[in-house]
Amino acid sequence: MTADRTPARLADARPGPGHTIEFDGRPVPALPGQSIAAALWADGILAWRRTRVGGRPRGAFCGIGVCYDCLATVDGQPNRRTCLMPAEPGTVVTTQEGHGRADLAV
Repeated sequence: MTADRTPARLADARPGPGHTIEFDGRPVPALPGQSIAAALWADGILAWRRTRVGGRPRGAFCGIGVCYDCLATVDGQPNRRTCLMPAEPGTVVTTQEGHGRADLAV
């Protein structure tokens, strides 16, 4: 796709001004209406969860909230589906390790 044929241009989208969310302590740019998963992907971040068994990296897979691969800790709450959550200004996302709850036995 050439620079003048971006999805935003083809759809004639005119998003409002961008903002930032935070991922593991670093700022990530986001656009109004963009999901957290989309903002992370757009910034080159492909994984934000590690599995309970084996610690394998996971990120967005289905993009519609069915597979649960995109779980992360969002604003201190574990197991949030980032593909369904909007990237609001100031949202804090951290990589989730396993089930995301240190108080649960594995």
